[in-house]
Amino acid sequence: MKGRVLDAVIAAGRESRSLALATDLATGRQLLVDDDAAEGELALDPTALAEVRQALHSDRNLTLEISEGRIFVEVFSPPRRCFVVGAVHIAQPLVQMLKLADYAVTVIDPRGSFATEARFPDVELTQEWPDEALERLKPDHRSAVVTLTHDPKLDDPALAVGLRSDCFYVGALGSRRTHAARCSRLAELGFGESDLARIHGPIGLAIGAVSPAEVAISILAQMTQILRRGEKAE
Repeated sequence: MKGRVLDAVIAAGRESRSLALATDLATGRQLLVDDDAAEGELALDPTALAEVRQALHSDRNLTLEISEGRIFVEVFSPPRRCFVVGAVHIAQPLVQMLKLADYAVTVIDPRGSFATEARFPDVELTQEWPDEALERLKPDHRSAVVTLTHDPKLDDPALAVGLRSDCFYVGALGSRRTHAARCSRLAELGFGESDLARIHGPIGLAIGAVSPAEVAISILAQMTQILRRGEKAE
């Protein structure tokens, strides 16, 4: 990898951005591609460039066959992010599972007795209000927002930020009745039916989960299902 390219990849990683590197396998010419720009000595037509960006969004390497030859596309991405609102019992196994699945996890809870290092070792914690934390952290298409508190003062503002972003997953813990009331409150804030349909509530796949660990499994399974389904649709 050329020095200039390596520097760009390292800089993107520091800024939590994804980059795709397209390389002509015959000539060695390269093109760095992100969502907004393409820079390098390799020229690609709009169709091929769109395929490179599709690979970028799906985090998958690929080889393109174009009229000029074969182009290898290598994607460099930081970990996906998951913002867990509520440092509750379910959050403890969920955070560990998310880390095993290569997510960068942030637990958000202004209640200091919940969001502690003792309960969540080696996890990024913030005691900001959820909406303030999420506004700062800026969820994107590689992010998930999971609310677990059952407290509208904490969950609703976090869900509102999540719905205004393009994060791939928004989920909220609670019964069907709780979720219906939640949707009514969010509708009063101006969210429409298509917005509210993005919220997975009650959260998780219906696997008959009972224990906190089983609920955590159902949440991560649903996140994975939505993530991969979205990639296939691109």
